[in-house]
Amino acid sequence: MSLENHVKAKFKSPIQKAIINIRFTSNWIGNYHNNQLSNFGLTLPQFNILRILRGANEPLSINLVRDRMLEKSPNVTRLVDKLIQKQMVTRDRAKKDKRVIKLQITAHGLMTLEQLDQVFDDINASNLLSHEEAEQLNILLDKLRGE
Repeated sequence: MSLENHVKAKFKSPIQKAIINIRFTSNWIGNYHNNQLSNFGLTLPQFNILRILRGANEPLSINLVRDRMLEKSPNVTRLVDKLIQKQMVTRDRAKKDKRVIKLQITAHGLMTLEQLDQVFDDINASNLLSHEEAEQLNILLDKLRGE
């Protein structure tokens, strides 16, 4: 179904339509991810934290995790506390500076991400976009952000 049919609107320009289409599509992807994550008892910000920690391959400070998050959250400590309760993350004091808290993903957190990778690959495997189309989309989105 076209965007016009979903939002029941006419657009002033192709640029306006593109911006609204990006927001609409972002919400569509977010809803898909939220539905999948709920099966694992996770939220999108918690998932983001797990992916950051997995990609780091070393313990990270809470501030560094906060800086790397896609959607900035003022409540990173609360999100981390919930991941600790779920035994997906550990928290330890840095050896050199006891004021710094370091976070690390656990084996359970890694296993959960592996399962989620398979679930999220389903949307990629459905061939909604070819590799070339995805590359072009990435170029256009970077251009839109002025990068």
